[in-house]
Amino acid sequence: MSLGHIAVTLPGHDEQKASCRSVAPVLARVGDKWSILTIMILARDGSRRFNELKREIDGISQRMLTLTLRGLERDGLVTRTVFPTVPPRVDYELTELGCSLCEPVVSLGQWAMRHLDQIEIARQAYDLRHEA
Repeated sequence: MSLGHIAVTLPGHDEQKASCRSVAPVLARVGDKWSILTIMILARDGSRRFNELKREIDGISQRMLTLTLRGLERDGLVTRTVFPTVPPRVDYELTELGCSLCEPVVSLGQWAMRHLDQIEIARQAYDLRHEA
């Protein structure tokens, strides 16, 4: 915070900034629509193959699903198991950590559903105020 030419630092400010920087990539991953859809499908159906996921996630490209699954795996939310068959079979499944994310995601979805009407009214009012 700045008061004229005097810089004022609040207690714990640097630690708070560092925490925000650390948590931002995690929130970006779990807040991404493709990640949420993937997590919810795996939570509902259990282990799934790549093409099964691709068919169930409307509008996702093969490349985006690949990137999403890699990110979820990197963050420890999904495991990837390769079976030595011809052709190789690859299954994706939620880890315990990934399963723990389902409750807050479901809660957020329920909140959105309960407030859809209010959000739509707010959008329409905003659009009317900002029409050019």
